[in-house]
Amino acid sequence: MKTITLTGRKVVGGTAEGEALVTKDAWAAFMAIDVDTGIVTEAGHELRGKSVAGKILVFPRSKGSSGWSMGAQALRFAGHAPLALVVSEIHAQSALGAVVMRVPTVTGFDVDPTEAIRTGDWVKVDGGKGTVEITGK
Repeated sequence: MKTITLTGRKVVGGTAEGEALVTKDAWAAFMAIDVDTGIVTEAGHELRGKSVAGKILVFPRSKGSSGWSMGAQALRFAGHAPLALVVSEIHAQSALGAVVMRVPTVTGFDVDPTEAIRTGDWVKVDGGKGTVEITGK
């Protein structure tokens, strides 16, 4: 298996590794996910019916309002938060959400991580270094 490393900007430090869950759709942590299960409930979303709990969540950008961080914190309290966030384009909502979820987060890559990473790939995120190591499935 080939391993590649993406380098970006660190947002939240720490390390995590696990299975990737990738979407091309913007992600909302508030009112689009069941915090009691971690399952995406948003109608029409590519991840609808899938759980973000215990996954390395890879998405292009956030959507929603200041409620984003409230949803993110509720996911953490319920024990259904992602292990880490890999975000193509970070916004205030997703940055604050990453902080309150306390998950390693990296953004600002030279390549689109939603293209480089596939659902099911094994991913190691080092938020302190700003790196994402991908091992294909």
